Amino acid sequence: MSDILADSRRHSDAAPDARRRRSALTRFLPFFGPALIAAVAYIDPGNFATNIEAGSRYGYTLLWVVLWANLMAMLIQTLSVRLGLATGRNLAEMIRDRYPRPLVWCYWVQAELVAIATDLAEFLGAALAFNLLFGLSMLEGALLTGVITYAALYMQRFGFRLLEVIIGSMLLAVAAGFVVQIIMGGPAAAPALEGMLLPQFPDGYAVFLAAGILGATVMPHVIYLHSSLSQRRIPTRTDAERQRAMRYYRWDVIIGMGIAGIINLSMLALAAAVFFDSGWTGVASIEQSYQLLAPLMDRDLASTLFGLTLLLAGLSSSIVGTLAGQVVMQGFVGFTIPIWLRRLLTMLPAIVVIMLGFPEQQVLVASQVVLSFGIPFALIPLIQFTAQRGIMGNLTNRRGVTLLACGAAAIIILLNGYVLAFELL
Repeated sequence: MSDILADSRRHSDAAPDARRRRSALTRFLPFFGPALIAAVAYIDPGNFATNIEAGSRYGYTLLWVVLWANLMAMLIQTLSVRLGLATGRNLAEMIRDRYPRPLVWCYWVQAELVAIATDLAEFLGAALAFNLLFGLSMLEGALLTGVITYAALYMQRFGFRLLEVIIGSMLLAVAAGFVVQIIMGGPAAAPALEGMLLPQFPDGYAVFLAAGILGATVMPHVIYLHSSLSQRRIPTRTDAERQRAMRYYRWDVIIGMGIAGIINLSMLALAAAVFFDSGWTGVASIEQSYQLLAPLMDRDLASTLFGLTLLLAGLSSSIVGTLAGQVVMQGFVGFTIPIWLRRLLTMLPAIVVIMLGFPEQQVLVASQVVLSFGIPFALIPLIQFTAQRGIMGNLTNRRGVTLLACGAAAIIILLNGYVLAFELL
């Protein structure tokens, strides 16, 4: 009888614990999703280009750049969420409200240029994937990319949550693909760990590539978008509700950016294991990687998985890029254009590049460097706004967080200065 009573007590104690776990998960789920949308932009084809070139040229040496860039991304996206939640305004709207009108227009122009560079990378990557997997021409692949992304964006009519599910599923599929490829490639653990923990630049071009990795990882247009996704998602009325919502959003960022970080580290480690460790240090392009993965790893599955992950990354990041473009235009100048028109306008540069026959790899890496130059324009006002109690209330950054963000901005600006000197001298 005593055993039965003891067992009963154990079950009664376990039941509240289970209910509490379910209750915590239920409270978290409405806040889960914005960071997955943002994370997709951190694994676009530009990331493939920079990570493959870094891994094939320098092995595991630049893994630390990817790691630190992802940590910076977590910090920056958390600040973006915090701004939208505290003010009910996205970053572009805050800049329009508080900066002089001529400066706002300059901000809008540079943000649109960054959006064009973003779409250029995404369209080229998806078009290249269609070419490698199905033999379509680059132009046919670009046009098909435009059609598919517009069809996905049309799904917003049935609720944004559905679009989040679609994009999140693509992100998880890319992650799964790279997990399989890493298992097949078998990177060396000790050199990979050393590459993540020991900061170093073998030569000047490694610094140039580091700026490209940073531009591909910390995406300026997603800083604007993420603040928009959190500004009115879940209504909060009191300081306590805002604090609780921010805790959930922080976990959302950790999960979303964590997945993106694992994918980016896997890209570079795979290139290092398959190409650099095999003596193929000249491999720098996505197309070469696709062609050489099968013979070097002795499995056709490796090339197919690589092509599919590239395709999903290009399609999903193109969807997110279009959403960000709408937020940028509405925020800075107060109006939007039909989404099909924005889709058309932003894909035109990619079509022109394809028709003129520019090398895809060089264009992809250059586009990521352009993105790196756009980061300070978004990051400096973000830090400025989130540090002011009159704007943020009880969600104002702590001094230590503001100092970390300032340090990240300083590193990015210094890298950009080096890249400019590298290109001009």
